[in-house]
Amino acid sequence: MKRVLLATTVVGLTMGAAAMAGTKAEVLTTYADIAEAKYADSLTTAKALRVAVDRLVAEPTEANLQAAKTAWLAARVPYQQTEVYRFGNAIVDDWEGKVNAWPLDEGLIDYVSDAYGGPSDENEYAILNVIANPSFALAGAEIDAREITPQLLEDTLHEADGVEANVATGYHAIEFLLWGQDLNGHGTGAGMRPASDYAKGDACTGGNCDRRGQYLAAATDLLISDLEFMAAQWAADGAGRATVTANEDAGLVSILTGMGSLSYGEQAGERMRLGLMLNDPEEEHDCFSDNTHNSHFYDGKGIQNVYLGRYTRIDGTVVSGASLSELVAAADPDLDTEMRLKLTATMDALGALKTAAEAGFAYDSMLEAGNAGGEALIMGGVNGLVDQTKSIERVVTLLGLDGVSVAGSDSLDNPGAVFE
Repeated sequence: MKRVLLATTVVGLTMGAAAMAGTKAEVLTTYADIAEAKYADSLTTAKALRVAVDRLVAEPTEANLQAAKTAWLAARVPYQQTEVYRFGNAIVDDWEGKVNAWPLDEGLIDYVSDAYGGPSDENEYAILNVIANPSFALAGAEIDAREITPQLLEDTLHEADGVEANVATGYHAIEFLLWGQDLNGHGTGAGMRPASDYAKGDACTGGNCDRRGQYLAAATDLLISDLEFMAAQWAADGAGRATVTANEDAGLVSILTGMGSLSYGEQAGERMRLGLMLNDPEEEHDCFSDNTHNSHFYDGKGIQNVYLGRYTRIDGTVVSGASLSELVAAADPDLDTEMRLKLTATMDALGALKTAAEAGFAYDSMLEAGNAGGEALIMGGVNGLVDQTKSIERVVTLLGLDGVSVAGSDSLDNPGAVFE
């Protein structure tokens, strides 16, 4: 569902105001520079994750498993801040499903509990368990999976048979291989996969430990190559940068489409409000690791830092420049103040959710029916995101931009349809 925004008012900037604010072209350059920095940071942290994965597979101790988990959590911080580049940039949106697709039918990858169920009309391969099967039939073809490679994951398994839940690659496949299933329902606690699931010989638990290690390494290698590709798209000669800077108004449409769609339909709707309506702990974005509170926080942060034209890198340095905020302020200072205040209010609400989760109030528990405190925390974020989208719509009108289409969600636009 899309909410198409049509510009009804065009406010021209005087040459003096535009000069103070920075030109549209300079705003787009900052936007591309921040993208380049965010994807570079995502790549750096993915490479650090690969080092930790190698150490775990070579020496499967609980300490090494925890180090790999810590590396995965660190890798999520810059990546989640890139999600604001989706929706408005086709090169990102077409690619994103390889690296951050969710939810996933984890039985495709590895062993699951008996309560998980079996194949269904929706997904014949829901418990294929590639790790346990060096060969299997898929869509009428016999697949040789004796060696688990990035190519097998990407070309054969990911979205196998056209089923989106067959997620074989990306952050969440790696997350599942590190944490295992979270079987705690609405209770506190993440997945409890033991390090011995990667052990050698008789110490191996879960079976097929060598193949599990192969899968984990292959998935991490593929994540790195995917991030290398996207980081290159925003470099000086990259296609992403060239596309967004080729036409000033079209570039601004890309920025505001990404901000609005992530803010409204994707985060407020599909990632937050929907799970609360369903009271379903499986509707967590990072469901195996119980890291959803951080994913929500850094998605919100990504929206804010694109508007402000400022991103703090993982090494503490700052990438900044001419901003959309300055462009708006030059035409309507009150609207810019409104936009910045609403972004801050949203981050305060997402920060409160994050703080509560880190103090032991698990996101799973917040989703439980009748948990008024959890509902208040989640809805605080939802309401902030929805409210800031209204101001994003006003920015679109102010700048006279046609073609901004904000993704919607039944959970916000047609709640009754959620239960049909």
